[in-house]
Amino acid sequence: MPPRFFFNVRTSSRYHFRMRIDRRDFLGLSALALAACRGLRGDAPFDAIVSTDAADRTLGIPCHASLGDALAVAPQASPRPWRIRIAHGRWHEKIVVAKPNIHLIGDGRGKSILDFDTAAGHLKADGKPWGTWGCASLIVRAPDFAARDLSIENTFDYIGEITRPRPTLEPIGANGAQAVALMLDAGADRSRIRNVDIHGHQDTLFVDAGRSHFLDCTISGSVDFIFGGGECLIERSRIVSRHRPGKERQGYVAVPSTQREQEFGLVLRDCRLEKEAAVAPASVALGRPWRPTRSFGDGRYGDPAIVGAAAFLDCWMDDHIDSAGWDAMSYTARDGSRQMFRPQDARLAEYRSRGPGARAGATRRVLGDAEAKKYTEAAILRGWT
Repeated sequence: MPPRFFFNVRTSSRYHFRMRIDRRDFLGLSALALAACRGLRGDAPFDAIVSTDAADRTLGIPCHASLGDALAVAPQASPRPWRIRIAHGRWHEKIVVAKPNIHLIGDGRGKSILDFDTAAGHLKADGKPWGTWGCASLIVRAPDFAARDLSIENTFDYIGEITRPRPTLEPIGANGAQAVALMLDAGADRSRIRNVDIHGHQDTLFVDAGRSHFLDCTISGSVDFIFGGGECLIERSRIVSRHRPGKERQGYVAVPSTQREQEFGLVLRDCRLEKEAAVAPASVALGRPWRPTRSFGDGRYGDPAIVGAAAFLDCWMDDHIDSAGWDAMSYTARDGSRQMFRPQDARLAEYRSRGPGARAGATRRVLGDAEAKKYTEAAILRGWT
């Protein structure tokens, strides 16, 4: 006779019962119990599952072989969160979320992995390069997106590209090797990312639109790896600078392109600025102000309405952060010349930094207590929490 298992199942705070099952039923029931337990915790049931596991096809929930397939059948305008479970495994897809209220829930960071390997200099089917705005593994263009308990990666071989004698990519900006993992694009707003690993190298996380809240995440990269013009609050997260062989300046962490009339841009609070072992001391800047080139009636040049805003509040910094803190960044002026956007001409600051990298410097603006009090969650996210 197969061995039997006994479970005490509580259905409410007052009632429970004892259940006996045979071992052969255990595996199928465990997956079902997991989904049921999520419902007992107060979560809504899943609307779809992305999985190739036969057991997941027995749960009575639509099961898809790819995230693209699951998104294709999601409603165009769901009035409630449309919850898609991403099962363990590596899902190699280039994804655009263009429907509101899509929530992606993985089986765990490092277990459920969304990845792709497109760089800005790679060519699309029409022969034109993807560019920074199109290369991301996951692009969000709709409001009320959420992701948790998974990983998002751009696995493009950045190190291989920058160490080749001759580049292989179409030049976009400096090198064409920008390879975004997650982009919040026009249309995104109220994006909530929790317990997610976001990995890349140059331009890992592009928060270019709307309000977004990142909590308990790990974000890794090297050059400009958290950047954009959105209103973004990153809390209690690991910010890991990666090594670039042969480079004196190893990278830049926060690179805002905030509109002048927008009070807050990129805000990192209670985070740890860490590094890979090979990253040298004093080789990474807190960031630099980015002024993107745009088209106007009188030509293409750096948008003068952009005055980047970024702040590090109560963050621990390892010794890779140098005493200068912030670097200047070049942009195209109206007359076509290249000019430097200096840190002191932007809105870049920190407050109560600590750790080996929390060094004083002439260009490291420190907020006073009264200024720091303005950086509330409600203010940064304009009332959305």
